[in-house]
Amino acid sequence: MRMAGSLQGGLVMATQVAQEVELRTAPNGVRFAVFGETGLNDAELVRLVQSVPASIAAALAGKAYYFVPLAMAEGRGGEPTGHRSGNEATMVAPAYTAELADLAICHRNVALAAGTLGKDSQGEGVFISTRLLSDRFSLAFEFFINVGHAFVNEAGVSESFAEMAWSQAMADVRGETSQDAWESRSLAIGSGDATRDGKPRIDEKAKTDFLEAAFSDAVAIYLLSLAVDFDYSELREREYPLLAPQALGERLRLAAKLFPPNADYEFAIRYRRRA
Repeated sequence: MRMAGSLQGGLVMATQVAQEVELRTAPNGVRFAVFGETGLNDAELVRLVQSVPASIAAALAGKAYYFVPLAMAEGRGGEPTGHRSGNEATMVAPAYTAELADLAICHRNVALAAGTLGKDSQGEGVFISTRLLSDRFSLAFEFFINVGHAFVNEAGVSESFAEMAWSQAMADVRGETSQDAWESRSLAIGSGDATRDGKPRIDEKAKTDFLEAAFSDAVAIYLLSLAVDFDYSELREREYPLLAPQALGERLRLAAKLFPPNADYEFAIRYRRRA
């Protein structure tokens, strides 16, 4: 697609990119677009987007996902800022440079003007920096983490999942699925203080935060399993202990039951004997 002259060279405002690029709709209903030298294979990208089950995609009507080389905030002195940072404009680089990569962030959420997504109401664009994500696993996980959060924000937490995740937490099952889930779970259960009947004193606000984080994580990891063949160990991060394999498997099986895969996608957990 030939872009307007205003989009040629240099940094471009994300809102302008959203107005001028071609917005596509995958068969599952997820809207997405590509801008600049992303390094992505179109067929693989379409399959990635289509891996979101239609039952989840239905909750993403107010979202569009823009795959761009680099996205960053127009901060003071060129300093990078977070995913959402006050009134800082989001800028997009049409090509990769090492200097701009130092200022970029994995994704930026941008409020879009009415009509940008093809309807009267306002929506939100998620600009994903493909050139900061060095492999298919990283790109897919970044996309699905955003999808998971958006879905939970719109649809809430499944009651059956909440019961399962909370029972695991109360049973002191090792680890969690993200730093946010780990921290809010720890806060929810508290420092060991007990009520008069000997049960742990629960922080209800932290419990709600934990269940929302755990559910969005489970959705993201489940979607990742539909799109990419990966090993449990690839989910590990240093900041918190990863949820034990059996407990994680239970959450993912429930996610698959709640949100069956689209046609041509398969959910499976395979176990490997230790050598």
